[in-house]
Amino acid sequence: MLHKLADIFERWSGEPLVSSAELTQAGSSRRYFRLTSAGKAAVGCYGSNAQENMAFIYLSQHFAAAQLPVPRVLATSACGTCYLQEDLGDTSLFQLIAAGRETGAFSPDEKAALSAALATLAAVQYEGAQGLDFARCYPQAELDPCTIRWDLSYFKYCFLKPHLEDFDEARLEADFERLTTYLLSEKNTCFMYRDFQSRNVMWHNGKPYLIDFQGGRKGVPHYDVASFLYQARANFPDSLRRELLQAYLAQAARYAPTDAADFEHKLPAYALLRALQVLGAYGFRGYFEQKAHFLQSIPFALANLSSLQERLPGELKIPYLRDTLHRLAAPQQGEASAAPDKLRVQVVSFSYRHGLPGDSSGNGGGFIFDCRSIPNPARQEELRQLTGLDRPVAQFLEGNRPMAEFMQHAFAIVDATVARYLERGFRHLMVCFGCTGGQHRSVFAAQRMAGHLRKKYPQVAVAVRHREQAQPGEHKSITT
Repeated sequence: MLHKLADIFERWSGEPLVSSAELTQAGSSRRYFRLTSAGKAAVGCYGSNAQENMAFIYLSQHFAAAQLPVPRVLATSACGTCYLQEDLGDTSLFQLIAAGRETGAFSPDEKAALSAALATLAAVQYEGAQGLDFARCYPQAELDPCTIRWDLSYFKYCFLKPHLEDFDEARLEADFERLTTYLLSEKNTCFMYRDFQSRNVMWHNGKPYLIDFQGGRKGVPHYDVASFLYQARANFPDSLRRELLQAYLAQAARYAPTDAADFEHKLPAYALLRALQVLGAYGFRGYFEQKAHFLQSIPFALANLSSLQERLPGELKIPYLRDTLHRLAAPQQGEASAAPDKLRVQVVSFSYRHGLPGDSSGNGGGFIFDCRSIPNPARQEELRQLTGLDRPVAQFLEGNRPMAEFMQHAFAIVDATVARYLERGFRHLMVCFGCTGGQHRSVFAAQRMAGHLRKKYPQVAVAVRHREQAQPGEHKSITT
């Protein structure tokens, strides 16, 4: 891959490659390298998804032709997996506002940079949409019910199920439908960036440049503004959100008639969708791909959800979703505000095929219970595609004497340790359940252990992670 990028670079620059350095990887699987010769520099990108790459290349060329500040694409490979883009340096807007993020007090210069980024967004949304062939966007041409369902499923399967032992999936899906209908009542009128946040804005030559817009499509302006104002780790106070929103609306009015009051009224609903999508991404990247820095952002994202609850439009009736979000946020907020010596128990399910789970606490791990001696639900055809989170699998294992005896012994061992840890002021315990595939027995056991501990030790913070859980959308059964 690097040799292919080197070949493209040398053909483009006409000079031998002198150095290459891989840049820090973000959330996606794309890999970036800074490539330099004696007189030129560029950023090389490798992405295995050629369709996504081609969407970015097309959008970048279109925006650059409209004189919008985006990285120019310099050269591409014939196969579509590699391309070179303009090197915009190392300073992102996220880094530029570091002092404000840490203190919550943003300087005039930081506020000016944020306003400039939003002004650039408005230009890309409206000027960028002119003459754009949305059919070349990836994976969808525009915001539609399918796009929203993907985001909500991402949240449900990658974040909600690992965190809540039980919820009414039918009622949740009914509220998802109501939320989708509400969001789609606004007409798609502009280019929707899709992932507009301060990490995707580079500060170059004294102004903002927008990057990573390959997931953009035709949509509504509200989504991007919500993504920016409610990004998890930005730490924007409400007063600054209002100030930045007014700055954006003033810019947007230059391109299209904008009802500021209506925009502000509906914005929290789009912020909710974005927050749910982000939590799904954090769950997938953190729990399943084990990228720890995503887990660190979860408390911030949940805090955003809490602040959004009171701002949602009154006509948006999603009572069960609201209740579910309150249940999600409450333990996290309690954990974040707890005394430093509060015991935290992490319960993990995993597959032995992929090795033992890592322990981010630095304590080297904890209990590992082997569930492989228990009859495997995966041998039942009707249960094979389900997981321990699904009710039919739970019923199979609940009626299984070996599993009941296994859990009784596990409860006794862990209870004794938790009691001693509480007495001695220890702060972290890890309890892992492994099976062959990490989908059925270990998931069920982890859920049962977490429920047991929460009930018996309400003073203990319990988190659950199902390391091997499948991609969202693969499980079709209803959990009740």
